[in-house]
Formats: sequence, C-alpha cells, structure tokens
Amino acid sequence: MKIEVYLNFDGQTEEAFMFYKSAFGGEFQAFQKMKDAPGGDKLSKEDQSRIMHAALLLKGGAILMGSDTIPSMGPVLSKGNNINICIQPDSMDEADQLFEKLSAGGKVEMPMKEEFWGDYFGSFIDKFGVNWIISYNMKNEIDEMDNYENYY
Repeated sequence: MKIEVYLNFDGQTEEAFMFYKSAFGGEFQAFQKMKDAPGGDKLSKEDQSRIMHAALLLKGGAILMGSDTIPSMGPVLSKGNNINICIQPDSMDEADQLFEKLSAGGKVEMPMKEEFWGDYFGSFIDKFGVNWIISYNMKNEIDEMDNYENYY
C-alpha cells in the first residue's frame, strides 16, 4: 500500500505543479485537463481548461498529485479541504475494506467504483474532517493475471 498527498487548487494546479517540479525535479506521469474527461465538452471554457489530474513522480518513488476544483460542480475550495490523503491499496478488496472502515461516520463524496481512467476509486471526509481518496489501479490486477497466465 502507498499513501500519497493529493492537493486541490482553484484554477492554479498547472502553475503550482510547474513550481513544484522546479523545486523537486521529477517527471510528470499525468497532466490531464477537464476538457478531456467524459462530458468535459459540456463544461464552460474556463472549467475545460482546469486540471483534472496532475501527477509528479519524485525522487524515491513518491508521487505528488493534484487537481483543480470545479466551483460549479462541487465543494468550494477552502483551507482544510485543499489536501487529501490518497491511499493506493494492493487490491480491490483492500480498497473496499479501507473505504468502509475509514468512511464510517463520515461523509461519502464518491462511492467506490470503476472510473474511466482505469482506477477503482472513491473519496470521502472522515468523521474527524480529514479528506481521503482511495484509488486502486486496476491495471495492476490485469498485469498480475497476464504474468500468472504467462508463467504457467
């Protein structure tokens, strides 16, 4: 299991991540705009240009991730909801167990489900006000099946 930091911005993700790259170095693994998401063409031009997901791979294997909020679609960014803890579990079962346990008594924002980018994903605010993301990369499961089949 990996635990990473996920930052939210109000239209400044691209600027912030260029700044972080200049400080840390590293390589971008992802830099996707909202216009590229399913239904992104229905957003305003301003919202289409916002960042859906940025991932900066840092030295040592850590990943700094982030995205812009869409004020017309969800919570307004404020101090306290601009940082999420992202858990990347080792299996879908572990994702479901962690989601169920950690979200108990809290507020589910997105229930666990397969997303268009290939992750089994969900988010919530726990009963202490901490923002969590659980994201299992389903490609890992497919790769494991391929390795198993090729091995035998």
